[in-house]
Amino acid sequence: MSPSFHIPYLLPTALLALALVLKLPTFLRASRDPDVRATTLLLVWATAVLVVITPVNIERLNDLTDVPNIASPWAYSFLTAFCATGLTMIMRWREAPSVGRRRRIRRIYWIYAGVVAVLWLTFLLADVPTARVYDLDTYYAGTPWMREHILLYIAAHTVSSLVAVSMLWKWFPEVANRWLKAGVVFLQLGFASGLVFDVAKAAAIGARWSGHDWDVLSTRAAPPFALLEAALVALGFIVPQVGPALQKWVRDQREYRRLGPLWHALRNLAPAAAEARFGPWTPLDLRLLQRRQRIHDALRLLGPYVDPALYRRAQEAARCGDGVPDADGVAGALAISAAVGAYRQGGPPVAGPREPQAGVVVSGRIESIASALHRPRILEDVRRRMTSTGSAHHHG
Repeated sequence: MSPSFHIPYLLPTALLALALVLKLPTFLRASRDPDVRATTLLLVWATAVLVVITPVNIERLNDLTDVPNIASPWAYSFLTAFCATGLTMIMRWREAPSVGRRRRIRRIYWIYAGVVAVLWLTFLLADVPTARVYDLDTYYAGTPWMREHILLYIAAHTVSSLVAVSMLWKWFPEVANRWLKAGVVFLQLGFASGLVFDVAKAAAIGARWSGHDWDVLSTRAAPPFALLEAALVALGFIVPQVGPALQKWVRDQREYRRLGPLWHALRNLAPAAAEARFGPWTPLDLRLLQRRQRIHDALRLLGPYVDPALYRRAQEAARCGDGVPDADGVAGALAISAAVGAYRQGGPPVAGPREPQAGVVVSGRIESIASALHRPRILEDVRRRMTSTGSAHHHG
């Protein structure tokens, strides 16, 4: 058996296992949430199917239990559970909570639990002494009880795929959320791949009954579509849940980094009243909240040192220059830099009549000020322009 033959099984199995590991913390935090629980179960069943149907694992399971072909009821039971969970999750997404929806979901679980029970019963009644790793479905296509065992799992899978494709096709035009729409597309492709798998299996079995050999449809053509279905359906249910969270994380990460220069410039002005020590594992949204809060605390402390005249001059110099994307942000960055210097030197607050709104204006522009601090060359150009303008006015 060539190791390269197992690579198509290993890749989607590893991806599903990784998705399951990433989902576990959410499951532990919100195990009572039906959607979280169903998503986790779906990943468990999909991963279990791919683990069991990998040829090397089929051989290991046969050797471990000393029961030829015992992998068959295990794999088909996991596949049936996967189908049931997928159908119920689509129903949870499409329909608002209601007594009718809950009743239909419960009915699906009972029907597919019955299918699993019959799968085990037919396997126990069948006489399948020869272990078949690659061609079990066609080899035993005419064997009593095993024939029913094989047809039952194909029928259950076909029905679930057809119902899922039909529901998704009707629902797709109503979906507005882009992440959910992407998930629906993945699901449609996944269940359509499952239908191709079923057609290939059924054609190979039908050929056996009529005395022809189309086993290649079952052994070579069908398995890739089963792997594709598991991966696409899992993606379809994961993307709408992970997508928005990932988008928010990227947005928070970008803002956290953008505020970095401003935070570093202000962090040592005064300690927070009750400083919280956040470690590297602290959620990003909490660290971002703390960073914003410390910036605002420091700006309130700097308020008396912000020179409104300096701010206006910097604003005018920035607007007169080329390549300055945000004059207000640049002016705020220069005014804060000067205020930090005055505060650290122990100098007095800005003399003369105060403009109460000057500090407020600066505090309300922390994003643009932080962005300006990322462009030291522009700040230096504006500062130089202010100096030259001041000198010209002085000589004039």
